[in-house]
Amino acid sequence: MTGQERPTTVGRIENARTPSSAVPRALTRLVWALWLVSLGVLAFRIRNGGTWEVAGLFRIDGLTVVMWVAVTFFSGVVHSYSRRYMAGSRHRTRFFSRVFAFTAVVALLVAADSVVLFAAAWLAMGLVMADLIGLVRGWPQARAAASVARRYFLAGSAFLTVSLATLWWHTGETTVSGITSALGTVPSTGVLFAAGTLLAAAMVQSALIPFHTWLLSSMTAPTPASALMHAGFVNAGGVLLTRFAPVVGADPGFMLVVVLVGAGSALLGKLLKSVQSDVKRRLGCSTTGQMGFMIMQVGLGFFAAAIAHLLIHGCYKAYLFLSAGGRVEHTSPATLEKNVRAGSPGVVGAAVIGSSALAGGALFAVLTGKGTSLDGGLLLTGLVALTTLHAAWTAVGSTALSPAIRYGLVPLVFLPAIAVYAAVYVTIDGLLVDVPLGTSPAELTPVHGVVAAAFLVAYVAIETGVYRRSERLYVAFLNATRSPPGTVLTSREEYNEY
Repeated sequence: MTGQERPTTVGRIENARTPSSAVPRALTRLVWALWLVSLGVLAFRIRNGGTWEVAGLFRIDGLTVVMWVAVTFFSGVVHSYSRRYMAGSRHRTRFFSRVFAFTAVVALLVAADSVVLFAAAWLAMGLVMADLIGLVRGWPQARAAASVARRYFLAGSAFLTVSLATLWWHTGETTVSGITSALGTVPSTGVLFAAGTLLAAAMVQSALIPFHTWLLSSMTAPTPASALMHAGFVNAGGVLLTRFAPVVGADPGFMLVVVLVGAGSALLGKLLKSVQSDVKRRLGCSTTGQMGFMIMQVGLGFFAAAIAHLLIHGCYKAYLFLSAGGRVEHTSPATLEKNVRAGSPGVVGAAVIGSSALAGGALFAVLTGKGTSLDGGLLLTGLVALTTLHAAWTAVGSTALSPAIRYGLVPLVFLPAIAVYAAVYVTIDGLLVDVPLGTSPAELTPVHGVVAAAFLVAYVAIETGVYRRSERLYVAFLNATRSPPGTVLTSREEYNEY
């Protein structure tokens, strides 16, 4: 075996007596210090309100402060985890410097008011992440994956630059705040074109279909880098659309397009996940679906809900990636089939599942005020109820616990979780009070009805396993998740980075 024909030079796992580079330790302490500072800024802003500006360069508002707290927290977790994970790697110092650089660039991005500074930070963010994907330069696959990602990120930056240039041409403004204030002077065709290119940039960044392949080919990145990518990097698409909400929400027809784009990725991401056997690729498809849901919330006019979603998803996905090693199982096909068929809920279980879903949707509506009128909030609340239904079905169908415990735990666990989500949403909504959103919840149309029906059909198809009966459909899903040639590690020996 080629991996055993030459000696490796893996360094020793460090302990209290092992000398090591001071860079990881120093950057870890620094990023946690920045998190504490961000918490202080958030507390000060909650108490005193107001927006701070450096004319023409920076504007620190509610969105900036929220993202500062989130980004430094995720980065701190990744820094701390990586001190052990990357111990002994010759790429350790470069890894930590890139992760910290990514943190600094994102902090700059969310505070930038100058369109030039905003575009430059967006580009730098992509280039740093591409370098993390290709961190192990001795792997041809890592170099190929980094090249694929870099091309996508450059395309996303080009879309953003075209949009900003269009808005500058029509308004004469060189700041984000100036553009959103002067938007009424821009011809409708100019606004639509700028909104379309903004949406394209967000789709590339958030790995929405058909731009999802860069994310699925990024598995050559160290797992902590993947955690940061899925918890922070892909979320920038939602931040971008929220920052330019008056542009995106200027035309109700375009908001419908945003809903369809988000719903398409949400549904297909779930279906593509169902044909994956690799843990990290399943998580990648899940991220595509979750980012689609985030973009769909933007299209419904709930920008605060999109930001709340990306924060909660970021925490959850970071945990899943950092614990991915514990999810690897050597399981026979027979056992897999048995696990698929196990756990029929029965009459009592079905009653518990249905009542939990209805109670979850009602609780969200009461706590947020959404879903109580005939607008986009009704669809949002329905999706919350459907999510609760799926989670409850999964929990009740598990065979690890007795039925009595499962039936009792479902409402005790999931209803408080819905309450927490609603509380985060309401809090974020209050913090974004000084962010120009310029839109209201979308009015319901037949298109929204079609989207709701599609979610129900897809859910039933997945839960009943109907889609498994079509080999053609299986192959189509599998082909849709194929990584570009040269980016896949195909044998264990190729994992030797030395």
